[in-house]
Amino acid sequence: MSEPQIALFPALSRRQYLVAGASAVGGMALPALASTPVPANPAAARHSLKGHPAMGSIFTTKDGTEIYYKDWGSGPVVSFSHGWPLSSDAWEAQMFFLASNGYRCIAHDRRGHGRSSQPWNGNNMDTYADDLNELFSALDLKGVTMIGHSTGGGEVARYIGRHGTQRVARAVLMGAVPPIMLKTAANPGGLPIEVFDGFRKAYLADRSQFFLDVASGPFFGFNRPGAKVSQGLIQSWWMQGMMSGHKNAYDCIKAFSETDFTEDLKKFNVPTLIIHGDDDQIVPIGASAMLSAKLVKNAELKIYKGGTHSLGDTSKEQLNADLLAFLKR
Repeated sequence: MSEPQIALFPALSRRQYLVAGASAVGGMALPALASTPVPANPAAARHSLKGHPAMGSIFTTKDGTEIYYKDWGSGPVVSFSHGWPLSSDAWEAQMFFLASNGYRCIAHDRRGHGRSSQPWNGNNMDTYADDLNELFSALDLKGVTMIGHSTGGGEVARYIGRHGTQRVARAVLMGAVPPIMLKTAANPGGLPIEVFDGFRKAYLADRSQFFLDVASGPFFGFNRPGAKVSQGLIQSWWMQGMMSGHKNAYDCIKAFSETDFTEDLKKFNVPTLIIHGDDDQIVPIGASAMLSAKLVKNAELKIYKGGTHSLGDTSKEQLNADLLAFLKR
């Protein structure tokens, strides 16, 4: 979105502008959105269009953080938790596919990411999981299949660890960070702290360029010989990253790299599918999926040969088919 276009709506807050811009694609009038308060009650927001689910809604947590979420389709519920530093937009291909096959798909922008507000505090896994629990409770969701990618996989694990599986029917961890990314005495196969210190240094030096470097290189595997590079994916990743709050995304590096999910994984008591690419350059499979599959009771491990970190994009058809098959069991 160019600066002249943004200047057309100087009275809108950042969140109002982003929500209004997304709604404009659906043909809704921007002036009406700008003058109409966003319902504080997510149920009211969901049914604001003559009983039909809203395409995008705002939920306010107990600490006042506004969480943007999408609610598409109808049927058994599937929730999606996105990776760092992205938003629910990263899941749109899977949401469209599953909603088109009879499922209600709900994906939120984690606090400090995407169209959600950017609180200074609470940028940690416990709070991420609590935010999600508040959303599930407000919408009274039951029998949910929780799907999490990368950092979002940690969010799913911490949710189950803190809130149990009363509302959960299944879980999917894809390219997920559990059990713990950081190298420790108990996790010798993890990545040394210097790797994440390097992330923080590059982020603070020039986060825009850092995001471009990650997207054009290891995230999608575009640095591999013979890779078919998509400038569209690179630009989409960069755009989603730049929508995140500066401090929120910075704090999240610690959250996704240093949080130990070992005990959370031991509490899984629902069917669980663990999917990982064996060429994941962001979350190496050996210290993540291979260990998680041993900690989650009766977990199914599916390895994508040559798969990247972003299987939802680079292995889209295979992933969609695998998710649908898992849901139909």
